[in-house]
Order: sequence, then C-alpha cells, then structure tokens
Amino acid sequence: VQLQASGGGSVQPGDSLRLSCETSGFTLERYVIGWFRQAPGKEREGVACISNYDESTDYANSVKGRFTISRDKSKNTVYLQMNNLKPEDTAVYYCAADLPPAYGWYSLNSAEYDYWGQGTQVTVSS
Repeated sequence: VQLQASGGGSVQPGDSLRLSCETSGFTLERYVIGWFRQAPGKEREGVACISNYDESTDYANSVKGRFTISRDKSKNTVYLQMNNLKPEDTAVYYCAADLPPAYGWYSLNSAEYDYWGQGTQVTVSS
C-alpha cells in the first residue's frame, strides 16, 4: 500500500489549492481515505475523509464549507480541494488509508488509519 501526497505550496489568504493523493498497491475502492494535517507544535488532526462504501464524507468543523474531498477511482487518486485558505490552515498535510473495520465506517481519527503517505506543506501567509 502506497500513498503519495502532492500539491502543497505557499499561497495568500483567500487563495485555493488542490492536494492530490496518488495511491498504488491496493484497490482504492476498498479503502477509506482521510486527509490529516499537522501544524508545528500541534497534534495531527483529521481534516476530511471519504467512505469507500457510498462516498460519504466528513469534515473537521474548521474546514466545512471550504474544503472538499473527492475520489477518482480511474486515476487511483483522492483529492482535497481547499478554497478560501486561511493562515490557520498552514500545516503539513497527509493522506492515509485504512480498510474499514465495519460496513460503512469512515473516521477523522488518525489513530484508526494504518497506511500513510509522506506529507505536503501548505503555507498560507500574506
């Protein structure tokens, strides 16, 4: 199982970025995918996740209405569209995958995920 996150960068407040999580070595539609972030001195937090069952999604309250997670099975890639970025969104962003332990499961809890990609830095600053 391999995941590779990309698409980070330095932007100004209000700008948009789209992160990509390219996956390989497993059947994407069998796995729940989550996006997580970790800012300096802070714990890793769940940002968004998408169910493998029915594409249901969940978001951290801090990003609801601004971020959108989506899955393109034909490209084995999961995206995180981030709009109206704020300085507090500055962090290293990671994607992770896990086989759901139960039917319809998905979670923003990073401890639930077994497979992780390397991070991509997002910096939002004026």
